[in-house]
Order: sequence, then structure tokens, then C-alpha cells
Amino acid sequence: MRRAALAAVKPGGISTRGSSRNRNKNGFYERAGPLDPTLFLMIHSTAIVHPRAQLDATVEVGPYAVIDEHVVIGPGCVIGPHAHLTGHTRIGSHNRFHTGCVIGDAPQDLKYGGEPTGLLIGDHNVFREHVTVHRASKITEATTIGSHNFLMAHCHVGHNTRLANHIIIANGALLAGHVIVNDRVFISGNCLVHQFVRLGTLALMQGGSAISQDLPPYTIARGDNGICGLNLVGLRRAGFTAEQRLRLKRLYRLLFGGGGQLQTALAQADREFTHDVERVLLDFVKSSQRGLCRDSRQNT
Repeated sequence: MRRAALAAVKPGGISTRGSSRNRNKNGFYERAGPLDPTLFLMIHSTAIVHPRAQLDATVEVGPYAVIDEHVVIGPGCVIGPHAHLTGHTRIGSHNRFHTGCVIGDAPQDLKYGGEPTGLLIGDHNVFREHVTVHRASKITEATTIGSHNFLMAHCHVGHNTRLANHIIIANGALLAGHVIVNDRVFISGNCLVHQFVRLGTLALMQGGSAISQDLPPYTIARGDNGICGLNLVGLRRAGFTAEQRLRLKRLYRLLFGGGGQLQTALAQADREFTHDVERVLLDFVKSSQRGLCRDSRQNT
């Protein structure tokens, strides 16, 4: 590797190398694109970009950032100071990586043997300071980050994890390998998620909670493997009507609030709750392999 303004970009983009003649007073290289004079490259002179890395012409790279050989970065992305992008990592458009991010590094898996595994990132995501996201442990799979997600400082996303869209992961939260997080989940600060756990859509984890079992959609995790009702604020913000919320409350009480057999409750729920939003919860519960977080108030 060598320091360069930009070693390579995607086919049809602009390829250039920096020189003192096109470096501005802040240390960034700038060059107008031949196809569109409004486009320019801003790669800091201290950044290290591999000659075969592929960057769109509109990507900005800050001081001391490192971008390795197999990284592909789409339009409008901003790579902050000291960020490190590595592995077979493909990044969509308009993502922002803040200071010290490590994205696409090797999985923390003793079985990993150095295979060229992947990480896929969608569009409009924010990775705050020192976020770590690891690539997959197997060639046949990939760690995936959807779009419009906000990963706050010092959180970790383990290998083979799959994040959907519009997810918020707060400071210091840790997701182990093979975790699945569905749309609009909110994971609060310092939460812990065990490997192979699923988090259902619009679920919320209270700060410091820890789960090693599946977290049902629409519910709030509290403590260790406990839930304490529905995420009503999240449901309202997502546009669920009062009638939908009322029916989900009834379904929640049937499944988790009675202390009876779950299979009996599911059989009754199948007859009474047939709307789409209700089926999301029912189908999630039926497909659980690890078991489910249960209402912690039933044990008090």
C-alpha cells in the first residue's frame, strides 16, 4: 500500500493520484471530475488507500484513514479520521464513518481460517466513533448492514450478524455473532446480545439489559431475558393505530401474561388474531429456536 489521493475508483469513475499542485491548505487533495465539474475528490494526504480499492469520485477520506485492497465504497460516503475499512467490504451510498471506526476486520472466531469473507453495507448509515463491525466467518455467508441505521460510539456488531433497516444501537452495546436484528429495533446503551439471537421488529432493549433468547417483535426487554410489555411509543411513532395497539396488547397478555402453556396460547391466538401486524408477532414466536424472553413481571 502507499499514500495516495485516490488509487482507483469504480468503473466509469475518476482515477487520480494526488500531488502538491492539487492539495488544498487543509491537506486534502482536490480534483474536478472530467464528466462533471461539480464533482471533486477529497482524500487527505495522510490517508492510505490501496491501489486496488474502489472509491466513487464523491467519497471523502479524512486524515490517517486506511482503506484496504478489497473495499468498494459508493457515492457520497465520508470516511473520518483514523477509520480503517478492510476485508471484502462493499459499502453503498451516503454512509458516514466517524473517527476510529474499524469496519470489516476479521471475525473473532477461533474456527476462522483466514478465508476471504464479506461484509455488505447499504445506504445512509452512520457509524460513530470507534464502532467495530466484523466480516463473516464463512465464505457462504456475509455480515450485512441494511440502510438508515445509526450505530453509536463503541458499539460492536459481530460476524455473520444481519441488521435490517432503521435500527438504532446506542453506545457500548455488544452484538455477538449470527445475531438477526429486524427493522426499527432500538438497542439501548451497554446492552448485551448473545450469539444466534433474533430481535423482532420494533422491539426495544432497555439500557444494560442482556438477552440470550429471542426478543419478540414490539416488546421491551428488561434485565436478563425478561420483557415488560409492548414498545407503545415505538408503535405510535411507526404509525400503528389505536385499534392495532389495543389488539397487540390483548395478544401480548394471551402469549406472555397468563403464565400458562405457550402452545395452548398460540393455538387460541391463531383463531383470534389474523391481522398482518399480529401475524408478525405470532410467526416470530412459532419460529423461535432458542426460546423466548418472557414477561419478568410474572416472576415477581
